[in-house]
Amino acid sequence: MHYLSARTMFSKEPITLVVSDTVARKRRPQMLRPTGSRSSYHVLRGQTLQLECIVQGLPTPSVRWVKKDSVMSETRVTRRNSNTLLHLSDVQKADEGQYQCTANNSQGTVTHVYNVVVEAAPYWRVKPVSQLYAPGEDVKLDCEADGIPTPQVSWSMNGSPLPEVDPDPRRIVKAGVLLLKNVDFYDTAVFQCKATNKHGSIVVNTYVYVIELPPQILTPTGQTYRVVEGGLTSLECRSFGSPMPQVSWESEDQTSVMSSSRVSQLIGGALHITNVTHDDGGLYTCSVTSANASITAELDVFDKTVITLPPSELRVQRGNVSVFTCVAQVDRRLEYELQWRKDGAKLDDSAEDDKYTFEGPELRVADVQDEDQGVYTCDVITVLDNAEASGSITIVDVPDPPNQPQVTNKKDRSVTLTWSPGEDNNSPITGYIVEVEVTGVETDDWMEWRRIVGNEQQAVLSLRPFLSYRFRVIAINDVGMSRPSQASDPHSTLAAPPDSNPVGVKSESVDPDQLVITWDEMDQQSFNGPAFQYKVMWRRVVGAGPAWSSNFSSSPPYVVTGVGNFTAFDIKVQAVNELGLAPDPVPAIGYSGEDVPLAPPMDPAVEVLNSTAIKVKWFPIAMETVRGHLLGYKIHLWHIGPMNVPHHHKDPGQHVHHQPPGITLSTGPTETHKVVADLQPYSKYVLRATVFNSKGEGVGSEPLLIHMPEGVPSPPADLELVSPSETEMTLHWKPPAQPNGLLTGYLVQYQQISETDYSPVQVVSIENPKITNMTINRLDPRSRYRFHVRGRTSKGEGKPITKEGATMLDGSPPAFINVSVGETLLNLSWASQERQRSVGFYLEYLRKGGWGKWVRSEKLDSSLSFYQLQGLQPGSEYRLRATYNNTSFWDTEVHTEGAGVMQVQAGFATEGWFIGLVSAVALLVLLLLILCFIRRSKGGKYSVKDKEEGHIDSEARPMKDETFGEYRSDNDDKHTASQPSLCDDSKLCSEDGLGLGDYGNSHSHSVQTEEITVLSY
Repeated sequence: MHYLSARTMFSKEPITLVVSDTVARKRRPQMLRPTGSRSSYHVLRGQTLQLECIVQGLPTPSVRWVKKDSVMSETRVTRRNSNTLLHLSDVQKADEGQYQCTANNSQGTVTHVYNVVVEAAPYWRVKPVSQLYAPGEDVKLDCEADGIPTPQVSWSMNGSPLPEVDPDPRRIVKAGVLLLKNVDFYDTAVFQCKATNKHGSIVVNTYVYVIELPPQILTPTGQTYRVVEGGLTSLECRSFGSPMPQVSWESEDQTSVMSSSRVSQLIGGALHITNVTHDDGGLYTCSVTSANASITAELDVFDKTVITLPPSELRVQRGNVSVFTCVAQVDRRLEYELQWRKDGAKLDDSAEDDKYTFEGPELRVADVQDEDQGVYTCDVITVLDNAEASGSITIVDVPDPPNQPQVTNKKDRSVTLTWSPGEDNNSPITGYIVEVEVTGVETDDWMEWRRIVGNEQQAVLSLRPFLSYRFRVIAINDVGMSRPSQASDPHSTLAAPPDSNPVGVKSESVDPDQLVITWDEMDQQSFNGPAFQYKVMWRRVVGAGPAWSSNFSSSPPYVVTGVGNFTAFDIKVQAVNELGLAPDPVPAIGYSGEDVPLAPPMDPAVEVLNSTAIKVKWFPIAMETVRGHLLGYKIHLWHIGPMNVPHHHKDPGQHVHHQPPGITLSTGPTETHKVVADLQPYSKYVLRATVFNSKGEGVGSEPLLIHMPEGVPSPPADLELVSPSETEMTLHWKPPAQPNGLLTGYLVQYQQISETDYSPVQVVSIENPKITNMTINRLDPRSRYRFHVRGRTSKGEGKPITKEGATMLDGSPPAFINVSVGETLLNLSWASQERQRSVGFYLEYLRKGGWGKWVRSEKLDSSLSFYQLQGLQPGSEYRLRATYNNTSFWDTEVHTEGAGVMQVQAGFATEGWFIGLVSAVALLVLLLLILCFIRRSKGGKYSVKDKEEGHIDSEARPMKDETFGEYRSDNDDKHTASQPSLCDDSKLCSEDGLGLGDYGNSHSHSVQTEEITVLSY
């Protein structure tokens, strides 16, 4: 028997470890600790129990724990040290029983049973309560304890055991219960209850007070109690008095609340309600029956917090991100907090490494590693309740590679491959892939050889002779595939004759007089031995007897010459190596090369079916002239032209030699006729037939001239509708592009389009084919019409050309014109009337504030809907009007954009004659002023008297016709000291002292004449 206690470790002698190159022998599991098959353990309630199961074996045994007589408590059980240590915390009585450790590997199984006995030191189940009592009351003190073994309960009074206290018949002890009957004031005391077993003892004190007091309620009134649905609550009503007051509870409707099994009244007077519902909410009243005292309490019931979307059990690979989601339903009157815990420890935001991120109801765990495995719990906490749910993170990965596979049970054509799995990395292995590397072949890459479903750890593999093999194994789980295991040791097979022959043996003869035999080359793994080659054999099917001709070849094809054209042969190809031949192959039929056919189809003939189709017939050709596989016949047709157009070749066969056929049709080898459709009516064709095989076409038959009968014409090439008036429509059309015969006329049909489409069709027949227009009168201007024109030959009417239209109404100018204003232009637009003829109108404009005239534009077309008026002045106002038939039908005023330009206002002041008159008057006034100035100024050596006389004479002398008086030079006025006189340098001043003035007086008439000349100029 083993007891849990501290272990003492003793040092031992050192051990020498020697690693051997030999493969270790597999061993059955063997129990190292504890020894034997059974052991027993004693543990006290509340303590921790650890059971060890240490085994050895090869391969390493797997360990499994079970509780034989009940289910193991997984919440308090953890497995450690690769499942070799079972750790059970806070042991309870229910944990007692038999635990079994089972260790197994491929060599066997070993078990050990642990008998666990749980005992307990004394602990209280019911404690006595201290209380006030009134004289005459009975006191009952309950004291109940438990333990293993069962403890003994005893009572003391004021520290003295009851048996040592004076006996009193009012004190009775029964099964741990102390009864005090009819107590009095002197019974006030301290009572002790003690429970004892072999593991220890416990004591509790209880005070009994005997006193007499009036009843009163200690709990304040108007308190509100909040509880969630489904929970439990107690509405307090603590009272005081001696004897103890009796209280009662009533609901809001003054009915007793004790009728429900969920409601009870506690000893202290509190109203206790379990499994609360929303119907329990409301106002309650607590009252003392023996006094006029009561209080009220309100119960407010909230919705229970429920997690509707709990966290998931996540299986993730290292380095990935895990996201837990926790969605809860909370009473809208309550605030809540969402907390996350990992293995019981609270999680906080990790700002430094971003390991944990909280986003609403989500917890994001970044870069998941081994230390992140565990149980993650979301706790939704309110002030009244909380709800929690848990998920987990399990690190999964592809399996570790299996151990190096071993080749066993070696035979000529098979081996058994065995292996042991690596760690599954928390995702069970679901299968294996066996790969093979074959050396000595064209490719030595690893390739998949076998897939194994489940956890089988061996496979029987079929092999081929004369090859060297190596094998490796890949494990598969739900995450993916492991890395390949180490390759097995090479295994070589012995050589043998070939097992099979090549497939796809056939002839691919192309040239005449040759037999080309080909086949699909065998892969190197099928050679089975050295010196591999092919034995090619052939013989004629007819006339050559059973003898085979043969030769050897290392690869296809093999060519046999001198065998004639398209001759049948039995052919076969056999695999051969140094050790012998493969089984005899089944022969195939092959042919020597083909040549083009020698003869055309026999007696081709033509039957005309209608204007567009013929039927060509012939007799089957003699097969010996085909010189190959008959693939069919070909019909070639050359289109010469219409019947009424002569062609330049008198011999129809000339077309065959000068141009390719327009139509070529092929038939099968068994057909003897062919219908050719979609020919051109009223045309001439040349036909020639040939035979063809895979080599090509043979010679053609003699050309046959075919005359196609007339047909109905194609639709006219074009149809144009022109309306000369509101009730007339003129139709113009062009002849059909393909008359398909001799045109004899046209058929014109028209019909008024209505909603019912039942209006009668009017028909006009034109017998002259040269007429290509007609005018239809008396049409309804308000209706649309559908017009059809058909060509006609002796075979009937062709398909029509169709067009819809309506007559054109008399036009009118636009009712309204839109104007878009620019700086120097106006854009005018209007809506053209549908079905109305275009009319011409004018646009006139006048710049306001001037003397100009109205300017008329070019003639505008009402159907164009747009006109641009250019050449206007920026920032100016204009009047616009539109006229039709010299009548204005629209006018408006516009202001061009931009800054205005200052201009002379139009009027007579801008006329040329007025400008010339004003210029002449101004010049005359200027000359008069000059003359007056000369007269008044001093001149040269004139005397004052002469000047006065001259001045008087000048003023008094009447003006003659076309004269302005005496001319004087301006230099007389400008003679100063700084500027010499004209007399100093000019010959105009004489020696006798005559001045310019005198000269002027003597020659006044001539001077006046020159002045007139100057003015005239």
